[in-house]
Amino acid sequence: MPFGKQYEIIKKYKSMNKNDIKNRDDVFQLVSKFYEKVRKDEVLGPFFNETIKDWDAHLDHLTTFWESSLFLKTKYYGNPIEAHAKVDADHNNSITELHFGLWLNLWFQTIDELFEGDYAENAKRRARKMGSFLYLKIFEARS
Repeated sequence: MPFGKQYEIIKKYKSMNKNDIKNRDDVFQLVSKFYEKVRKDEVLGPFFNETIKDWDAHLDHLTTFWESSLFLKTKYYGNPIEAHAKVDADHNNSITELHFGLWLNLWFQTIDELFEGDYAENAKRRARKMGSFLYLKIFEARS
């Protein structure tokens, strides 16, 4: 069997085991698995572990945020810019593009492990845009 054919079979097999993000339960699974990684990360972990006191509430809040973002439901009420600017200020304005890059890589990695499809790809696009926007707003808040 030619190599290209083997690759296609493996790719098809792997994709058979993954579904797209379809509902709040899927979003919760993504958010929970992602923040497991973030909390263990040497660079990102301290920002989150020192800031978040109630992880259950935080995961629920972020599940609502991503559910609203992906499925265009108006359920999320909050101010992510203010929250992230405060974390930056509390950590001596030390958040850099490196942190957002690490965050984004872990997000993509988690999505790729769990899901595939249009909503999964949209979650990546939205995270990329959001990360750039938040970083700019954090930087603006410093002045």
